[in-house]
Amino acid sequence: MSNDSSFRIANALREWVLQAPPAARLPSTRQLVAQHSASPVTVQKALRILIVQGLIETRPGAGTFVRAVRTAHPLDYGWQTAAMRSPQNRIPTLGAAMRAAPHDAIALHAGYPDRELLPERLVRSALTRAARSDVALTRSPMAGLPELQAWFANELGNATPVGISPPTPSDVIVLAGSQSGLSGIFRALVTTGHPLLMESPTYWGAILAAAQAGVHVVPVPSGPDGPDPDELARAFEETGSRVFYAQPNYANPTGAQWSPAVAQRVLDVVRANGAFLVEDDWAHDFGISSDSNPVAAHDDTGHVVYLRSLTKSVSPSVRVAAVIARGPARERILADRVAESMYVSGLLQAAALDVVTQPGWQTHLRNLRHQLRARRDLLLASLREHAPDAHISAVPPGGLNLWARLPDATNLDHVVKECEAAGVLIAPGSEWFPAEPAGPFIRLNYSGPNPGAFSDSARIIGRALAASR
Repeated sequence: MSNDSSFRIANALREWVLQAPPAARLPSTRQLVAQHSASPVTVQKALRILIVQGLIETRPGAGTFVRAVRTAHPLDYGWQTAAMRSPQNRIPTLGAAMRAAPHDAIALHAGYPDRELLPERLVRSALTRAARSDVALTRSPMAGLPELQAWFANELGNATPVGISPPTPSDVIVLAGSQSGLSGIFRALVTTGHPLLMESPTYWGAILAAAQAGVHVVPVPSGPDGPDPDELARAFEETGSRVFYAQPNYANPTGAQWSPAVAQRVLDVVRANGAFLVEDDWAHDFGISSDSNPVAAHDDTGHVVYLRSLTKSVSPSVRVAAVIARGPARERILADRVAESMYVSGLLQAAALDVVTQPGWQTHLRNLRHQLRARRDLLLASLREHAPDAHISAVPPGGLNLWARLPDATNLDHVVKECEAAGVLIAPGSEWFPAEPAGPFIRLNYSGPNPGAFSDSARIIGRALAASR
């Protein structure tokens, strides 16, 4: 019999159940088969429908019964607050970029590229092959699959100038996404209660990771060209910090890229202070008018700890990244990662390696560059026409976002809410500052779905800005 028959029987039984006393026993399957002239399979499907609805329950060896009505009452978990005491470090809430968008909304807030910008065919094929291989049933090495370690090391090594020793596969630790790597790096290199220098504005996930690690964040102002090396030197001197977190290529949220001169001066400051630069190369694959130029490629003395993620460029479901570190720092980071998660799924590692070693991967990246350029320029032109008060001080040479400064008198919360009410989701810039915001900003992702709606979204943002004056 069809599923319609199962629903018909379930509806008939529901009427009986609703009138029966609690814990009343239902007729046996054999009796129900006879009563409804149905097959046992159809009757079982009908019973499962009622179980899912919470109307009946099965008791092994006893039968099926009407589920007892549970009286609703207020729940009090106040005792937990007393038991846990005040948190040592208050963890910030997840940022707007992680919010799920309603189906009909224009999503400019998200932190991930749209599905059509992903190498879907390569990913599906890679996952299929990985599922059929031994990695689907075996534990991977703690530092990662050797082949994937070698790929990460070779990629950075290919960018390393002559005269500088390239990294080796043994310097690589494969991670389940770079977010977990940030927490582990901060715990291993900064340690609880000690200062961590951080670009401002910067990635909200790094701010979250710092809070999780219990470190004290010290903001270092950073603009379209990166931080001022002299300001960085002063921060090192005043705080005694030994770690600086930064995104030299296509920074989130600003899209800024350091010039070679700034990168060298920052590296000189880090070395002079006997410190580490934690380089987050999250957008390595998202260059538009330039290529990512890792600072780590110019250091073989262990001062740069390099994070390289594949999550956003391969697939958000294939959360694979790597940290490349040398010397005792690498051992401390590995010890933290092993204690936290033991190892990364070999299935996902094999799939990621499969994708990035296929000939189609480079073809995909070339096409992606053109698509990101078109999207970026379309959103930029739409804002300039319909929301000129959203000022873009620098066109990002890569990445996924535009960083817009709003007039000083802007009520940022009001603008965000007005846009959302009109069906446009935007991310308030305050979430990207580790301390007080330098002004009202919004971050707009041009890699999200439906770029054809950019013009409409800019009109809505323009109207919201006008109403907030």
